[in-house]
Amino acid sequence: IIRSNLKKYILFDNDGVLVETEPLYFEASKRALKEFFNVNIQFDEYMKIMTEGKGVWVAAKGASDEKKIIARDKRDVYYQEYLKNENIEIENVHDILNELSKNYKMGIVTTARRVDFELIHKNRGITDFMDFVLCVEDYPRAKPYADPYLKGLELFNAKKEETVVVEDSERGLISANNANIDCVIVHNEFTKTQDFSTAKTKINSL
Repeated sequence: IIRSNLKKYILFDNDGVLVETEPLYFEASKRALKEFFNVNIQFDEYMKIMTEGKGVWVAAKGASDEKKIIARDKRDVYYQEYLKNENIEIENVHDILNELSKNYKMGIVTTARRVDFELIHKNRGITDFMDFVLCVEDYPRAKPYADPYLKGLELFNAKKEETVVVEDSERGLISANNANIDCVIVHNEFTKTQDFSTAKTKINSL
């Protein structure tokens, strides 16, 4: 991931980098949009909404906030069902984190809800390598704003030039760029069509 003696800290995105959960979130959102609003959201539209950091419910044009809240709650139920039943492991992550932990301090910066994150990582061992985990409740504004990664720097008491972000999405890359932190993009089939031209480097796997 890193070929610089300056780097001391790694901030990892979670979904799509450490675990393969993004397709499940898409399916849960798609299912709820269809069920409550009869909207068939297309993949490209979904990815655009996600990159901009908007809620998927903007696709339900004219719907009341009350109904959107009901749909969101049902989407969260569907997502948790998928998390409990689908294989979300990414190969070799544990071994790679073990190696990296010998030379770097590491943390996770995710837009996931804490309740989902804890379900994802129950008995997985990944968080054992991390100094901290920041979830969406832990900072004022989510990615693509800089807030999540700036909060990570603050917790490490680290300088930007000492830190690298590992992401798989354009939304996360924009967040890292907004925080002026070098970002490495790890290839993910789900996000491969996004614009990663501003990444420091791109890698095929961790």
